[in-house]
Amino acid sequence: MSRRIKRTTSPGDRAKGRDKGRDRDRAGDRGKSGSAQRSRKPDERKSGDRKSGDRKSGERKSGDRPFAHRAAGKPPRFAEPRRDRQERAEPAMSKTAAAEQPLPTKVQTVVVTADENGMRVDRFLEARFPGLSFSHIQRIVRKGELRVNGKRADSKDRLEEGQSVRIPPLRLDTPKTAGALSEAEAKTLQALKDMTLYEDDDVLVLNKPAGLAVQGGSGMTRHVDQMLEVMRDAKGQKPRLVHRLDRETSGCLLVAKTRFAATHLTGAFRHRSARKIYWALVAGVPKPKQGRISTYLAKEESEEDSIMRIAEHGDEGASHAVTYYAVVETSATKLAWVSLKPVTGRTHQLRAHMAHIDHAIVGDPKYFNKENWQLPGGLQNRLHLLARRIVIPHPRGGVIDATAPLPPHMLQSWNLLGLEADRFDPIENAPEE
Repeated sequence: MSRRIKRTTSPGDRAKGRDKGRDRDRAGDRGKSGSAQRSRKPDERKSGDRKSGDRKSGERKSGDRPFAHRAAGKPPRFAEPRRDRQERAEPAMSKTAAAEQPLPTKVQTVVVTADENGMRVDRFLEARFPGLSFSHIQRIVRKGELRVNGKRADSKDRLEEGQSVRIPPLRLDTPKTAGALSEAEAKTLQALKDMTLYEDDDVLVLNKPAGLAVQGGSGMTRHVDQMLEVMRDAKGQKPRLVHRLDRETSGCLLVAKTRFAATHLTGAFRHRSARKIYWALVAGVPKPKQGRISTYLAKEESEEDSIMRIAEHGDEGASHAVTYYAVVETSATKLAWVSLKPVTGRTHQLRAHMAHIDHAIVGDPKYFNKENWQLPGGLQNRLHLLARRIVIPHPRGGVIDATAPLPPHMLQSWNLLGLEADRFDPIENAPEE
C-alpha cells in the first residue's frame, strides 16, 4: 500500500519560486526574440542574392542567329561550384604574389609550394614574376636554362609540390598603366579596341585582320600576342591566346583576360564544347553540296616551307581531322561560297581538306593546286577564308556568341559575284561529330 506525502512550503519558499519564475519568463522572451532575428536573416540574404545576381539574359552574347541545335533554355555549363573554386584559388595566388622576388640578376633555385602544385611551368613563372613576357618564358625553357629537379622541362609540364626549380637571370617588363603608355603603345591599344567584337572582365574576342600573325616567328615584328602586351593589368598579367588562326585568315580570335578564363576556355576547346563556323570562297562547286570530310593529316617539312598532307592511319605524326561543309551560294559553276564547321582543330585543316576534295580555297598560296585556273577579274588573289563565328560556354555561365564581318577583300568578292551575305547558313544544322 502506497502513501501519498503532502509537500508543504513556507511563505519564503513561495516568494523565491515566484522570483525564479519571473527570471525564466524573461530568459524565454530573450530566446524568442533572438531566434526570430536569426530566422529572418536567411530570407534577407536570399533577397540580397536575388538582387545582386539579377542579370539580363543576353548580356554575354554577341552575333546573330543561335545555333539550331542548342536548346534555348539550356542551363549554364559552368555554374556556382566553378566560381567557388576560383575564389578559393585567389588566396593561393596572393600568397605567391606576396613571395614575388625583386628583379632576379643571378641564378636562383626555388621550391614549388603546395599552392603551386599542378601548375604548368609557364604559368608558374608568370605567377612568380608577373612582368615576364611570354616570349622570354618560351626562350629560357627552349634553351634548357630552366631546370626542374636538375632536368630540362617543357613549358607545358606540370609541377609538383616540393620540386626544386632552377631559374636563370630574368629580364622583367615593368607593368604599365594606361597613363604611362607611349604614343606607339597607345596606338596599339586603340588598334586592339578597333578589332574588338566582344569584351568583358574575363574574355576578349578580336576580329583579326588578314595578314596579321597571331604569334611571333622568324622575322616577325608585329603580331597579336605582342600587341596584347599593352593590356597588362596592375599585377603584370597580360591576356592569353586561347586558340590560333593562320596569318592570312581573318575573323574571330578568342583571348582570355584572366588565368581563370584561360583554364576554362582551353578546356572547352579540348572537350569540343566550342562551335566554330568558317566562310570560304572555293574553286568549282562541291558535289554533293553538303558533306563530311574525314582524313588523317600529317605535317610535311621541306627546306622552304611546311604543309599538311593527307596521311594514312598509323603514319608517324598523323592526326584524325573531321570537317563538315555546306554550299551556301554559287557563282555559275566556277566559284562557290562554302560554309565550314571543323570538328577537330588541326593545323591548316580547312585549307587541306578543301584542296583534298579538289575545291581549294581561292587565294591559298599553299594548297591551291588547280592548273590553268584563272582568277575572275576584280577578285584579289588573297586567301578567302574567314573565321565567321564562334560560340563557346562562358567561364562564369552563359554563352559567348561572336560574329565577324567579311574582311574588305572578301566583301569586294561577294559584291562582284552578287553573293548575299545575309543568306541562311545551312552548316548550322550540321552534326557536332
